[in-house]
Amino acid sequence: MTTVINNSTPATDNGSNGLVIGIFVLIVLGLIFFYFGIPTIRRLGPLQTNIPAQVVVPNKIDVNVKQTP
Repeated sequence: MTTVINNSTPATDNGSNGLVIGIFVLIVLGLIFFYFGIPTIRRLGPLQTNIPAQVVVPNKIDVNVKQTP
């Protein structure tokens, strides 16, 4: 004999509420980044590095390694 189990459908579906709240939070965080983050990054300007005018390179480099026994 076959047993049939009839489950009733849940009265409320709470899974979609979490998705809507998550999307809303992501949109708010994106707006906050655009409002505060991008102007702050623009004010920083380009990074400046100090490179010396002349680099001294020797004519000969001794690469022989002398090890004592």
